[in-house]
Parts: sequence; C-alpha cells; structure tokens
Amino acid sequence: MHFSVITPTHQRRELLPEAVASVRATVSAPLDFSFEHLIFDSGSHDGTADYLREAAAEPGPPLRHWQAPERLLAGPARNQLIQETAPDAWIVPLDDDDFLLQRSLFHYGSQINANPGRSWFVADFLRVDEHGRYLLNEDYYAWQFDTPTAMLQAIFRAEHFIQGNVCYSRVFVDAVGGYDNELKMAEDLDLYVRFLLAGQLPVVCPHISHLHRFHTRNVSIGVDAATHNADLRVIYDKYRPQLAALGIGAPGE
Repeated sequence: MHFSVITPTHQRRELLPEAVASVRATVSAPLDFSFEHLIFDSGSHDGTADYLREAAAEPGPPLRHWQAPERLLAGPARNQLIQETAPDAWIVPLDDDDFLLQRSLFHYGSQINANPGRSWFVADFLRVDEHGRYLLNEDYYAWQFDTPTAMLQAIFRAEHFIQGNVCYSRVFVDAVGGYDNELKMAEDLDLYVRFLLAGQLPVVCPHISHLHRFHTRNVSIGVDAATHNADLRVIYDKYRPQLAALGIGAPGE
C-alpha cells in the first residue's frame, strides 16, 4: 500500500513547513505501507521554492515538488500532482496551511484493508486558529448516509459538505476525470459529487484526518451561505440531468 499526500501551495512559506513536518511525522507501524508528499508551488515569490529544495534534500520520507511561474487554481495544480503518483496510489489531499495527524495514514490504511473494493474514505477533522490552538465548537463530523442519492440530497440542500478530509484511490479519480480545471472554488466538492454519481458512498472512518488552520488568509474566507449556495448551483448545473433524474432539486428550490 502506498499513499501520496498532495499539496498545492502559493505564498505560504511561513506556514508550509509545518504541513511538511506533519506528513513526515507519520507513523505507519504496525501496518506495512509507504508514503510520500507531493507539492506543487504555483507562482510563489516568498522563498517557497528555496525552502522546498532544502526540505526535499533532508533525510526522511520522500518529498517531491514542482514549480510554475504563474499561479494555478487548486484543481489543475492537484491534477498535475495526481499525474505524478503511482497508478495504484491512495491519494490524501492536504492544504498548505493544515496539519496531517500522525496516525491519519495508518487509520486510512486500516480502513482500506477492512473495506476491500471501496474507493474513497472520509473522516472528521478539527479546526484550529492561526497558532494551532483548538477552536471549540468548530469540529467537522462526517455523516453516514444510506445511499449516494441521500448524500447528494444533503449536499445540494447545503446540509453537508466535504473538504480535504478524504482519501481516494488514483484508479477512482482517473475513472471520474479528476478535478475540474476551471472551477475557482469548490473544485473538491465537485469531484466528490462525481464520486457519488459514479454510485459509491465513502467509507466513514472513525478517526480525525487533519487539523484545519483557520486564519485571515484562508482561501475560504468570505465564503458565506450565499456564496456557498452559488457554488452549489454551478456544480448542480454541470450535472443537472443526472441529478434531476435522481429526484435531486437545484439548491434553493
């Protein structure tokens, strides 16, 4: 079993080292798996490239990195990283300002072994402030649904969402076409909608996947209910025939 943690980054030189350190702190025992951290730096001019060269040369689990002179959206950056993974890899997205927990990959691996034939997994995550301090009453918890349709209903009613608290197989993401290269927001949710439309529910895992750092430079700052509903409508319109055939109405209807 092999895991590839994928991280697009832009202008996060002061935060990225903690994300890198959190992946390198992974403890796999007693499971037998390998892991690596893949980072795509798009358009940074804050010393990120120099840091990544230094970090990649340090001993420890492999860190591979790529640079682009211009900033890319998260979707195409993740797609480029996915193309660098092994065909049988299990992929774990991690934002450049978040922390992977030390046993996250172990727990995903345990669930992969316990659920043969399943292609994606979802877990809870916790929110912390810019200094890594736990924020009360801000936990995210994954829901267990009976069917993919029920989960899609909850998503388009704005009752449920998924972020980077997932693990999925390279085979599955290739089958549904990867991230949308054009979406400026919610490209991750768009991918998970396609996972559900492909007929597979995620396995809900009983562990915490990561710590989501909440600070003034979050990409999602300013995303209120109205903005989220607008993003949902964009995604709904992409798949309107399939969703309508399942009896799922457009957001707000």
